[in-house]
Amino acid sequence: MAEPVPVRVVALDPVLEAGTLSALGLNAQLRTVPTAAADGPSAQDPAVQDTASLAPAVVVLTVDRFGHAELELLRAARETAARPAVVLVAGELAAADALHALAAGARALLLRREADPARLGEAVLAAAHGDCTLSPDLFDQVLGRSADASPHARDDRTGVVSGLSDRERAVLQMVAEGHETSEIATHLAYSPRTVTTVLHDITQRFRLRNRAHAVAYALRAGML
Repeated sequence: MAEPVPVRVVALDPVLEAGTLSALGLNAQLRTVPTAAADGPSAQDPAVQDTASLAPAVVVLTVDRFGHAELELLRAARETAARPAVVLVAGELAAADALHALAAGARALLLRREADPARLGEAVLAAAHGDCTLSPDLFDQVLGRSADASPHARDDRTGVVSGLSDRERAVLQMVAEGHETSEIATHLAYSPRTVTTVLHDITQRFRLRNRAHAVAYALRAGML
């Protein structure tokens, strides 16, 4: 019999964390890994020490809504040395938020009302084997959001997942076409400094590494 898949649960709300741990505990193919070593006498338990030493293959991120803090948690989970797959379970998740979660590295997206123990376990096991899972309620929304995206599309919602402004989209589109800063400035009637500032703002807001990463991120999120 194969070894159980080590899973770590991350949540800002301890009630959500407890519920997720309880659901995962019903699946014999999964083994939950503590976020940190246990405190008190139980820390001396060899089973606890062994579990704590495991790097998770999958991180289950359970949230109410997807915003700044949740995006940071998702990225932090992906940036650890183990590079675990991330399963995002959300109470509410708009199509644009779902696209940003996928672009940030989420392997599965589930709405909490659908994430019963069986469904959650299936998504975690699929993620551990490199497969993707998308909530049925989100599937059509995400496809529609991607299909509707265009250089002139606008998303007026506020927050980290609000997309790009018209100016940002225009600059990034020209970067995607291979233009240099001076060429972009001339074509759009901006100063080179403005173009540089726009690109800097994009990379900082979405925590991207460089221009190429910004273009790839925007394409994957349906913003270009």
